[in-house]
Amino acid sequence: MSNNTEEINQLIKLFSKLPGLGGKSAKRIVLKLINNKEGLVKPLANNLLQIYKNVVRCNICGNIKSLNSKCSCSSKKQNQICVVENIADMWVIESTGLFQGYYHILGGTIASNGKSDGQNLLINSLVERIKKNSISEVILATSATVEGQTTAFYIANLLKDFNIKITKLAQGISVGMSIEFADDGSLFSAFKNRNSIATD
Repeated sequence: MSNNTEEINQLIKLFSKLPGLGGKSAKRIVLKLINNKEGLVKPLANNLLQIYKNVVRCNICGNIKSLNSKCSCSSKKQNQICVVENIADMWVIESTGLFQGYYHILGGTIASNGKSDGQNLLINSLVERIKKNSISEVILATSATVEGQTTAFYIANLLKDFNIKITKLAQGISVGMSIEFADDGSLFSAFKNRNSIATD
């Protein structure tokens, strides 16, 4: 887009940073917004401001919640925890109805090159949740990538002395695939045939 409006250029750059959006898509979105200021720009701006002010990440389970409300992880009693890398993964699994227990969102993975040891992930919080709740099974639903599997085995090793079942998703999730992009059939197969993890 050739224009002299710095605000528009900055908005295009911001939209271009969003997943799945390139420069052309960002320009089309910005044009749509400009042509509908009252119907789109104003409510969008207000909504984004409210999200910025009031939506936070739960420091217990990693899910998002309103600032002044309790997280869903504190309102139900379950005996299973499904550990995922990010919120998008949780949403995908939730949409299938395959799992009804707790979720635990790590917020990323441990790097396979050893440069990240998981200190920024909610792994310690996971351990505390297991200690405080009557958990019988931890399902490690990390992606079938090197980083995802590195993270799964790190957590499994950390939990090996707990008297709980530790499983990981089975076949159905192709090597290198992220949970977020798996179809319902693949997730169904992966959950149904999940395997225990050997830590020795």
